[in-house]
Amino acid sequence: MDNRHRVYFVGAGPGDPELITLRGRRLLDEADMIIYAGSLVNRALLDGLDAEFHDSAGLNLDQIIDLMVQGHTAGGRVVRLHSGDPSIYGAIREQMRRLDAMDIPYSVVPGVTSAAAAAAALKAELTVPELTQTVIFTRQGGRTPVPERESLENLAAARASMCIFLSVSRIDEVAGELIRGGYPADTPVAVVEKASWPEERIVRSTLDAIAAMVRKAGIRKTAMILVGQAVSDDSFSASRLYDAGFTHGCRE
Repeated sequence: MDNRHRVYFVGAGPGDPELITLRGRRLLDEADMIIYAGSLVNRALLDGLDAEFHDSAGLNLDQIIDLMVQGHTAGGRVVRLHSGDPSIYGAIREQMRRLDAMDIPYSVVPGVTSAAAAAAALKAELTVPELTQTVIFTRQGGRTPVPERESLENLAAARASMCIFLSVSRIDEVAGELIRGGYPADTPVAVVEKASWPEERIVRSTLDAIAAMVRKAGIRKTAMILVGQAVSDDSFSASRLYDAGFTHGCRE
């Protein structure tokens, strides 16, 4: 089948219009219909495009699928534009299952996740040799619950680097659970609001003090919480990769 005659789920990246993949940018430029997550996607990505636009912020699943079917039936290229990377809290599986049931072909184009953009804003390396080699992507339970085995309190036992999505409005609960689960109260934490956007803001503190600082800053949504020793500029251990005395397949 002609690749044009399919639906493309495209990751828009974290906000900066330049942080979309080349493939994603090309698909937007060639799209006939674009269904975009208007509450999170930067509208600058759509400037100058000759396409039919639909903001999905106020739509339910049935309405979104109906639009996809209309665009597909008309023979056009449909782009479903999600924020960040669509595989992480993108709610794409339910959309893909509907398309599977109707034998409508689709492809997924990855994007830059807001966790990576937040780490870049902090100039942080989330995996530090001999300090932490694990990164956890998770969220605090709320209107959408999380499995009890994956509660922040349970995940905290590893003391890994943690990127917490969709949870800044419950920062008190987040900090409390993490401390109860095993992170020391003085563990470094940073909150990055709207990473990569012009209005990006960063709040740094420790777990026992971050909630008060976030409230004072008035940050209530669209923010990433990063926790762990890797968040601190003082936490450092050089890798062996570039150590003159360390040999590997490309250097003896």
